[in-house]
Amino acid sequence: MRRYAVALGSNLGDRLEHLRQGVIRLEREAEAQGLRKSRVYDTDPVGGPQEQSPYLNAAVVFYSPLKPQHLLELLLEIERWQGRVRLEPNGPRTLDLDLLLCDDLRLEQPGLIIPHPRLHLRPFVLAPLADIAPGWVVPGLGQSVSALLAGLGTRGVRLTGLRL
Repeated sequence: MRRYAVALGSNLGDRLEHLRQGVIRLEREAEAQGLRKSRVYDTDPVGGPQEQSPYLNAAVVFYSPLKPQHLLELLLEIERWQGRVRLEPNGPRTLDLDLLLCDDLRLEQPGLIIPHPRLHLRPFVLAPLADIAPGWVVPGLGQSVSALLAGLGTRGVRLTGLRL
């Protein structure tokens, strides 16, 4: 079993329902065990079209027998199932699922880089992840999720009262 961290985001339609459905399908299809869910955050869009709506962001940590490449393929399938259409980089989306971490693995292959290459630059990813895995040391950076978040700050990231 491998330990994974996945980020979730949505800024189109019923944002919370898109996140919830993504988690339900991920838990079932990835044979996830010990799944932990972060709190839900409302965040400013980063990059892409300026007229985008705010995002809801969250993260999950779980154990799965899937290999990283297979999990990535599943994440893309779940995005499509939830209505995601990729029209432009950083554009609006019904559901965005990013594979952030896998154990202490460092991997770089076409279409898949672990840890996620921009993880340490994104408070909208680090804040939810710090809820459920604050001490996870990011391979290659040598710092924990909570230390990375403390160094970056939480500007544009607001805690909601919503639950996954």
